[in-house]
Amino acid sequence: MIYETLQILKEQIDDYFSEIGLVDSIILDNIALWESGNNDAEKLNDKVVVTLLKLEEEATLKNSPYYKLNNLKTEYKNPPVHLNLYLLICASFQAYDRSLRSISKVIEFFQSKKVFTSTNTAYNRNNVSMDVLDHFKFNVDIHTPTFEELNNIWGTLGGRQMPSVIYKVQLIQIESDKKLAASEAITQISGTINDMRQ
Repeated sequence: MIYETLQILKEQIDDYFSEIGLVDSIILDNIALWESGNNDAEKLNDKVVVTLLKLEEEATLKNSPYYKLNNLKTEYKNPPVHLNLYLLICASFQAYDRSLRSISKVIEFFQSKKVFTSTNTAYNRNNVSMDVLDHFKFNVDIHTPTFEELNNIWGTLGGRQMPSVIYKVQLIQIESDKKLAASEAITQISGTINDMRQ
């Protein structure tokens, strides 16, 4: 679900740029490669790059028991993992003003649409990874790190800073189909009650 979420957001930004007449290319890639000097660095030039920066488990939803009723059977599973994703969206254009304009339009897009669901979001269903995607819902909020945190982020990525924005994508759910156990559901209680006053 991590790739699918990032791909959906990338496609949504791309569609918005097309709507407003911007020809800037949006790609899903690792911005740390930009100044690495290897052959993959070239493909990051003059693009808006969406990079996964960090994963964080949503601890408040971690310890709940998980079971569901399916055809009068109770199925027990481990609870799903709920994740928050932190995305770095940056513009690597040679012209600084073009980079600033692109980042402004990314912020404008997420200001206009913060909640993404399977019903309000169009995405490429022909992508082989998307064919198992039935239902999704996630929220996108801007995240503002301190100057020190931002310096550490770009230091870790190994490059100089460029115009960028960080977003927190809340509650991506990852769940396996593996069952721990299954049992018949209790649908009826029968028996007699004896008089206990003796």
